[in-house]
Amino acid sequence: MSAERWATFDCYGTLVNWNAGVASGLRRVFGDDRQLERYHELERAIQAKHPGTRYRDVMAQTLARLAAERGQELADEQRDVLGSSLPQWPVFPEVPPSLTELRVRGWRLAILSNTDRDLIESSMRSIGVSFELAIVASEIGSYKPAHGHWLEFYERTGADRAGHVHVAASLFHDVSPCNELGIPCVWINRLEELPGSQLPAAEQPDLAGLAEALDRVLDRPT
Repeated sequence: MSAERWATFDCYGTLVNWNAGVASGLRRVFGDDRQLERYHELERAIQAKHPGTRYRDVMAQTLARLAAERGQELADEQRDVLGSSLPQWPVFPEVPPSLTELRVRGWRLAILSNTDRDLIESSMRSIGVSFELAIVASEIGSYKPAHGHWLEFYERTGADRAGHVHVAASLFHDVSPCNELGIPCVWINRLEELPGSQLPAAEQPDLAGLAEALDRVLDRPT
């Protein structure tokens, strides 16, 4: 068994506050964020139907559909509200020290994200911790929960599955496909959700203490 250990991460919702960013955009466009959950439903549907579409365009299309459901039409300058604001979406405060600890302990880090190259590069600069690589949806023509990100990760890295753990906040986008692929997933349950049938390998409220959790998942002592 290889001694190399990989931790892969979802970004938005796990490392960066996705809900805060989207809610802020909705308030700018509509004056409220009451339809945040509906936004997420529409976004998932567009990603599933158009897996080759840039994430920036997915967000614009989702806003337009949400506006149509409200009987409104977006002004041209409103369509890219989410795409233009995403580089400023806040990083959860415990993320940089937790990732730094993983690097000190020898973990290799990667991001598997439903986004675009320019957007993920901006977010990684905000996080301030280096990653070996980031795989984004618009470059592989696949949006999670499809399996493309994980298959691309193994293709690029040759990582040993026995030394790989995925870390993510979304049951739909990440925990479920990890279960299908047999990849242990640490669920960052920031919203105090119930897992239902999608049981993760471990559950935490945030990334604090993640290094110990990953060691337990791999059954390797600290």
